[in-house]
Amino acid sequence: MTNNVTIKINDIALEGIMAIPSNPAGIIIFVHGSGSGRHSPRNNFVSETLQKSGFATLLFDLLTPFEKFEYMNRFNIDLLTRRIKAVTLWVKNNEKTKDLAIGYFGASTGAAAALNAASELEHEVKALVSRGGRPDLAEEDLLEKLETPVLLIVGGLDHLVIELNRNCFEKINGQKEFTIVKGASHLFEEPGTLEKASELAANWFKKFFACR
Repeated sequence: MTNNVTIKINDIALEGIMAIPSNPAGIIIFVHGSGSGRHSPRNNFVSETLQKSGFATLLFDLLTPFEKFEYMNRFNIDLLTRRIKAVTLWVKNNEKTKDLAIGYFGASTGAAAALNAASELEHEVKALVSRGGRPDLAEEDLLEKLETPVLLIVGGLDHLVIELNRNCFEKINGQKEFTIVKGASHLFEEPGTLEKASELAANWFKKFFACR
């Protein structure tokens, strides 16, 4: 069952799309990259894959329409981190999702904010997946103390982001994995590449949600 939701945080409201299959194993909160939102075709594709794997999903807009006019808000990792933490609290207090274990799926700049939030929330986030993420924008001290199991997925053609992820991978002391999808560029637009990334994400979440 898929529903539009409005997440109220203090004096703002963020729009989202929440899907809850029967007997979900947990809920995956999507954290999109700059300039994207809840209607991202790539994140929606991954969301559908996760739903078929038995997970509830929540895609939401990190910024209000007014905030999007300020271009630098899209790269304000501190602001985005606060938003994710607030949305996570909303999920924990929502009647339909309060008993579900939580995971994060981050893309591009959203992955950095997801990593920050997972570290600050400690044991609240069971697992995290980054697709084409920018973990180099996360706070280094938070990366080092991060305990949430992390899967970094990068396209094989995304050479700069491969190096950025590899450097940050070394700084993460917790359980981690770094996977390169051959033939994929930054947006995973090549045939079969987004399917592969979605499969990797689903398997990562299954591995750690089964332990809850």
